[in-house]
Amino acid sequence: MIPKMPHKSANLYSPLTLAFLGDSVYETYLRTKIVMQANMPVNKLHSKAVKMACCEFQAKAVKMLAENGMLTSDELYIARRGKNANGVSPPKHSTALEYRQATGLECLFGYLYLTGNTDRLDIIFEYIWNIENHSDGEEADNV
Repeated sequence: MIPKMPHKSANLYSPLTLAFLGDSVYETYLRTKIVMQANMPVNKLHSKAVKMACCEFQAKAVKMLAENGMLTSDELYIARRGKNANGVSPPKHSTALEYRQATGLECLFGYLYLTGNTDRLDIIFEYIWNIENHSDGEEADNV
């Protein structure tokens, strides 16, 4: 079941609640895409998923989405809400900025999912998927 919540109602949720949901939505998109590529051993599936689910990669992805005009002004607003949310503490392997940016991406995925905007989720995820396949090693900055 994919919800179809009005945008006004979805905006009432805290950014961290949206990110909580968005994390699982992003992970589902990622795992589905990896499995659809090939039937491979689970350790290879896991390695690929970890590479694209880490906050460093997600921070890079949201930066590239923003810089390349892939996000609407409303989507940028939602991602910034997630990035600026209070109460996020980064893991030891990433910077606070990377973790906040990744939270922004997850917030966007949660928001788009709650509002039933799967077409946008598909487009944004496909762009992110292609970042991994054409990675140039840039570091992430601000959204």
